[in-house]
Amino acid sequence: MKAMILAAGFGTRLFPLTIDRTKPAIPFLGKPLVGYVAEYVAKYGFHDVVVNLHHQPDSVIEALGDGSAFGVKIEYTREVPDILGTAGALDNARELLGDDTFLIVNGKIITDIDISAALETHRSSGALATMVLKPNSKRERFTIVETESGFVTGFGDYATPVSEAELRDTEHEISTPLMFTGIHILEPRVFDYIPRGVYSDIVPTFYNPALKNGEKIAAHVTDASWYELSTIPRYLDISLAMMGAGDVHFGRNCTLGGSVSLKDSVIWDNVTINDGATLYRTIIADGVVIEAGEHFENAAIVRADMVRGCAEIPPKALRGYVQGNNYIVPLN
Repeated sequence: MKAMILAAGFGTRLFPLTIDRTKPAIPFLGKPLVGYVAEYVAKYGFHDVVVNLHHQPDSVIEALGDGSAFGVKIEYTREVPDILGTAGALDNARELLGDDTFLIVNGKIITDIDISAALETHRSSGALATMVLKPNSKRERFTIVETESGFVTGFGDYATPVSEAELRDTEHEISTPLMFTGIHILEPRVFDYIPRGVYSDIVPTFYNPALKNGEKIAAHVTDASWYELSTIPRYLDISLAMMGAGDVHFGRNCTLGGSVSLKDSVIWDNVTINDGATLYRTIIADGVVIEAGEHFENAAIVRADMVRGCAEIPPKALRGYVQGNNYIVPLN
């Protein structure tokens, strides 16, 4: 059985951390994010892995290589000239995925969800596909997945926060919506629904038509830990949650001056922090120099020359400003 890791996205909400790499290739506590995903699927016996590429493809190849460092063997697919969407990515890899059940995992997540348990749910259900779901207890902005008796029945709107008044209203029970984790198990017959050679996303192309046709889509619901690193604030918060309060993670070849104050920060490679600098809740990207006495908090910082070399700043990106040789993105 093979696994496919989706790694072709642009990562616009993580800009400028994704100027020179795609989102799954960003470093996360000492290894590329997609490397965690590769190790994760390998833990459950998925050693033959397909990884799709589009945006900054060389950054993923550089991060993963042939996969041996992460316990897998990787075959890459390229989406050129245009990105193909989540269903189009499967179409582009259908010959590699073969005629057996396969696993799909988003390349931007950190999780300890038990894939073996999800496989058992899938096999016992006789479903065409199984979506791994999780209660969205914080009601974050994820699409609501509707279920009944262990099967997916449809998809709702984005979850919305519950007001204080609603929480105080004890007459009405506040239900916790379910959200999709980006992990699903599919039978090869899903390709009957996926057109050849065009952009298409998985929900409108496969899931909605399959449900309309009466296909069984199983729901495997789990409370296991799950993090999705899709924005800069989430990247920082999740890094700090996994490091521990007050900690600082350093990449390779970093240089510290005297009397620096560092707390709750992620420092990438080849960073120089000069005398008396203060950093609190920051992400410092490759090659940045923090000058003597500078103070930053709640910010992501990259070299300004990298941003000047961009044709445009993505509309979904947080806005920043140039200070000296750096580009500062406030996170609050």
